[in-house]
Amino acid sequence: MFPLCDTFTYEASSYTFETAEADTADTPLLEGWQDVWLFRFFLNILGYSTIVIPGYFLISYFNRINYLETGRGLCFPVIKACVFGSDSKTTLLDDASAATRNEAESTSSAQQAFKLIFCAAGLQASYLTWGVLQERVMTRSYGSSETEGGGERFRDSQFLVFMNRILALTVSGLCCVLFKQPRHGAPMYKYSFASLSNILSSWCQYEALKYISFPTQVLAKASKVIPVMLMGKLVSQKSYEYWEYFTAVLISVGVSMFLLSSSTNKHPSTVTTFSGVVILAGYIMFDSFTSNWQDNLFKYKMSSVQMMFGVNLFSCLFTMGSLLEQGAFFDSLAFMSRHSEFAFHAVLLSICSACGQLFIFYTISQFGAAVFTIIMTLRQAIAILLSCFIYGHAITFVGGLGVAVVFLALFLRIYARSRMKKGSKRAAQPPVQKV
Repeated sequence: MFPLCDTFTYEASSYTFETAEADTADTPLLEGWQDVWLFRFFLNILGYSTIVIPGYFLISYFNRINYLETGRGLCFPVIKACVFGSDSKTTLLDDASAATRNEAESTSSAQQAFKLIFCAAGLQASYLTWGVLQERVMTRSYGSSETEGGGERFRDSQFLVFMNRILALTVSGLCCVLFKQPRHGAPMYKYSFASLSNILSSWCQYEALKYISFPTQVLAKASKVIPVMLMGKLVSQKSYEYWEYFTAVLISVGVSMFLLSSSTNKHPSTVTTFSGVVILAGYIMFDSFTSNWQDNLFKYKMSSVQMMFGVNLFSCLFTMGSLLEQGAFFDSLAFMSRHSEFAFHAVLLSICSACGQLFIFYTISQFGAAVFTIIMTLRQAIAILLSCFIYGHAITFVGGLGVAVVFLALFLRIYARSRMKKGSKRAAQPPVQKV
């Protein structure tokens, strides 16, 4: 009797142990899938599609029934603005642009110098702080101590994108209310294309830091000109000047020197390195689409703040919907409640991103794209130095020489482009007739 009970008890306990062991084996498998960046990427795409696909069918339906002619009721103005847009009057924007240029020309040299210092300091402070915080959030643990160690890392890049966009939406909305803007004419749904590519490029930017170092990411952004030139040559049959080819070769040589000489102690796996390269390629592709689509939208003669508001509005809609569908929104809020330091970093990251966008618009309106490019190129070089100093990235002599070659090529491009613009302006001026 007793041996039978003992046998039954042993078999029952053995079954319980095996069941528990199977459950614990399934849990890491599920967590392992969630840690694969490609799985998270397609999960995000799936979340966005639940908003994009119904929106596509709605827009097609309103166009098919000719709603602009037959529509009536309270919803008509909203649907018209979202699907069809309105006839915009461009005089306000043109007058404002002309007034800005005349004001810049009429101000004294001291005032212009002060504005330039203000713009440069604002851009450097915003984006250098943003870069340091970005690396801190994505590569370091929260809640760890020197004695006990441990801690947990924040892994949801999409939540950080949402945080950045919700604050940028608030800031741009306030600017639209407080300052006079041109009449808006673009259909609102057209912002969704730039918004979708923008949040995907930002997601790739955050996610890449899990697989590569921050200096590598900065150099990859600086070398964006190479794929842009290749695509322009293959797709659009564009022709480039000799100095553009020369600087592109210099950039590729510099990046190669840096990557081949970098230490592999931190990321020894070739799979990890390949993942980082693929994610960076995705960032470059999505970011290039965003800028080109925004250029196309500016034909509606909107202001930069209106563009900022429209893109961020859809970005908040897409990311919020995807986070709620995945259940990641409340998980991220729980992480913020557990780690107040992370909450502070996430909010400060969003403030820097929103302020940086405003400084970009102001700098370009006051001094043009060339001055802005110089300031941002300097920012990239300083960001690499800051990252190496704060987070201890080791760069060899050859790697440092590669970084110098990349930024030398970038400054050569800026100089050559400014010389060409000055030459074209002189050629366009009519000859002065002497009487």
